[in-house]
Amino acid sequence: MKTSDFNFHLPEHLIAQNPIDDRDASRLLHVNGTRFTDRTFSDLPRLLKTGDLLILNNTEVMPARLHGVKTSGGKVEILIERVIDEFSFSAQVKFSGKLRADSELIISNTIRMKIIDRVNGFFLIRSDEPIHEVMETQGQIPLPPYIKRNPTSKDTQRYQTVFASERGAVAAPTAGLHFTETVFSELRQQGVDIGFLTLHVGAGTFMPLREEQILEKKLHQEFFSVSRSLCNQIKQAHLKSGRIIAVGTTVTRALESLMMSGGLRDYKGFTNIFITPGFEFKIVDAMITNFHLPGSSLMMLVSAFLNKETILKSYNHAIKKGYHFYSYGDVMYIEGK
Repeated sequence: MKTSDFNFHLPEHLIAQNPIDDRDASRLLHVNGTRFTDRTFSDLPRLLKTGDLLILNNTEVMPARLHGVKTSGGKVEILIERVIDEFSFSAQVKFSGKLRADSELIISNTIRMKIIDRVNGFFLIRSDEPIHEVMETQGQIPLPPYIKRNPTSKDTQRYQTVFASERGAVAAPTAGLHFTETVFSELRQQGVDIGFLTLHVGAGTFMPLREEQILEKKLHQEFFSVSRSLCNQIKQAHLKSGRIIAVGTTVTRALESLMMSGGLRDYKGFTNIFITPGFEFKIVDAMITNFHLPGSSLMMLVSAFLNKETILKSYNHAIKKGYHFYSYGDVMYIEGK
């Protein structure tokens, strides 16, 4: 398996640079087997059935991008990947020159941080002030690298789902960005149950796949948790012959990791699951997901869920129809494996 097997050509003007005015006005490509239907996201409640269970990721994006300098004066950009304790965190760091263990970084002239170690491309860093307080006063919303502009106050709201409640992510679970209270209300009226889990999306989601990840079929680690109440909702959906519909690849990875690690139960832990074609899905019946980068692990995941040929055809359809791609782009509803 090669990343090039999952490539496609995307015209640059189709990479969404800004959110549209109304979340649920996004375009929705309904993929049912090999049939493609162009819809609007607000149509979703009419596509689901009484007894279905829709599961979303309630992680909240942290203002995880910090700017500072080395003691030598060279600029650094820090993208926090995971908070370890009150003062310590792992991060990606952009810098010029060298950065070693014991190097010091300075944020906003007064906040000092020390490099402790470097492992698998991530720096372990300790701050002399509580890191959540530093992010609140100095941090920016970490827009993905394919959005070629600086974040604005609008992104603070729009690069966040309306149901975000568990702080810890450095990237939004983008399939959830399209949901509004109106859509939730219509889903409930339709008899669709709604549940939540947490998976804190890490900075590794923006890193290119490494050869060893493909060989070992393991990605970067991300924390996730599943509650007992969600497990009960899943059991009830199965009793009603309802489908388990994952909103996003993060929910898909969390649910399938749960089933691989011992089955349906309340759980807190880490996953590095890498879902590729040939994977046997144990719990997810349908999926709502944005359009993903060529050659990425997420392209491999959706190809595993349906099949590579149909996914690539659906992407070509979306490109011809002028859909917008990636975080602030449009969305797919995939059913019929």
